[in-house]
Amino acid sequence: MILRLATQSLMARALTVGMTVLAIALSVALFLGVEKVRTGARASFADTISGTDLIVGARSGSVQLLLYSVFRIGNATNNVTWKSYQDIAARPEVEWIVPISLGDSHRQFRVMGTTPVFFEHYKYRGGRSLGLAAGHGLESLYDAVIGAEVAASLGYAIGDPIILSHGLASFTDHQDQPFRVAGIVARTGTPVDRTVIVSLEAIEALHVDWQSGARAGQVTPAEVIREMDLTPTAISAALVGVKSRLQIFGLHRWINEYPEEPLMAILPGVALQELWQIVGVAETALIGVSAMVVVTALIVMMAMILASLDERRREMAIWRAMGAGPVTIFGLLALEATLMAVAGTVVGLGLLYLGLAAAQPWLDATFGIWMPIGPPTLREASILAGLVAAAAFVCLLPALRAYRLSLADGMMVRI
Repeated sequence: MILRLATQSLMARALTVGMTVLAIALSVALFLGVEKVRTGARASFADTISGTDLIVGARSGSVQLLLYSVFRIGNATNNVTWKSYQDIAARPEVEWIVPISLGDSHRQFRVMGTTPVFFEHYKYRGGRSLGLAAGHGLESLYDAVIGAEVAASLGYAIGDPIILSHGLASFTDHQDQPFRVAGIVARTGTPVDRTVIVSLEAIEALHVDWQSGARAGQVTPAEVIREMDLTPTAISAALVGVKSRLQIFGLHRWINEYPEEPLMAILPGVALQELWQIVGVAETALIGVSAMVVVTALIVMMAMILASLDERRREMAIWRAMGAGPVTIFGLLALEATLMAVAGTVVGLGLLYLGLAAAQPWLDATFGIWMPIGPPTLREASILAGLVAAAAFVCLLPALRAYRLSLADGMMVRI
């Protein structure tokens, strides 16, 4: 009976109830939307590189090595000699190894020298491989494969010439050795999208006439450079995959104790967690803001119930005259609030999933954030249950005020 009375009471105030339900729905959609974006961003961040067991570089800090080798931020404190790279590659635990050479740029985009096996072994988002949206890989000395963002920002197409620059903030271009856009990597949402990829031999070719960071007087023709031995002397870092997961820590220790030069090997997952602790402060702020929105919606609902009490004084008085106690009054108002909260939650979930369906491809293509569309997680379900319980709790003050309205005051006709 009380459920029917609560439903009819809500229907009698359809406009104000509808606005309150909408406020709750929007707050639920915002709160869970922020939660989905937060978890999606964290998962996408952690999946920037996957399938790589170790990252090797000169001894520095684990976050610094991760930043310049994976995210193309900053520079290496030192290089790894080619001999050390070969020693690591010859270890029986190593299944594959991908060298990386950094240092040059192209119109604010980083240039990375590597080998064709980079496209085979670099994985992201749980094991997805790189694919080419157009063109082919590194087949010639002066071929360049560019990321999707490089192509979109600079308007490049297959076959366009591309001039690389020495260093990151240098006005010196390698004009004498132009490259050609041979391929464009399909968008990944990782730093690969903002990278110009060339071969290790191309990096050596660019610096044939450079000594100690400055160009020497002579300019060697490109035809002569093609005939030279362009084996690298050093690289910036290397990505390593081992044959067995049980061998990771043994190889990790061997590299860190390598006697020929100071090297460091890091576990990408551990370093990513360390980096997230640094950059993840924003997620706390997002959660705080969205939580305040939910609290505001609950306050709006409480204010609506308080405001409606003046219109319902006679109704409350009749309930009192019929012997209704505080439990009955509170039960009625709590049931009304619960019904509004449940309705707002259902509508909010509908708005959330409609928004996810519309925004998912755009977020993936633009920011590399993949948000799977699935049922609410246990954490999200707990949040929604807490919201409904909070809605019932905030009715305590209106219920107390309604109960304390005197019977005589409730039955009195106001002029």
